[in-house]
Amino acid sequence: MARQLVSSGSPYEPQIGLSRAVRVGSIIAVAGTAPIAEGGGVACPGDVYGQTKRCLEIMLRAIADAGGRAEHVVRTRVMLVAIATWREAARAHGEVFGAIRPACTFVEVNGFIEKGWLVELEADCAVE
Repeated sequence: MARQLVSSGSPYEPQIGLSRAVRVGSIIAVAGTAPIAEGGGVACPGDVYGQTKRCLEIMLRAIADAGGRAEHVVRTRVMLVAIATWREAARAHGEVFGAIRPACTFVEVNGFIEKGWLVELEADCAVE
């Protein structure tokens, strides 16, 4: 089966050896997606809602580049450095997935590669 690799242009992709998304057959897996600003650096510093929206934007672009759509997302994972901020992340998540309702997990983590990142998202898709 063919393997399609999708890059978001993140400087971490070649450094770590990862793809933003990988499609094999009807499955698209999206790696942990951080709130990296368009020109680099941290998007929306200190703002969980804004950072979540940025993560979703990057993630949905990768899904589209792999031939999928938001409706194909079957599972998301939302990782936060402070679980108390989950409602802010949930609001952004719900704006995209409110009607789609994928399986979703929110977890608290100790930290991310960059100190300013407050959230990262992952997704799995099943494309028809």
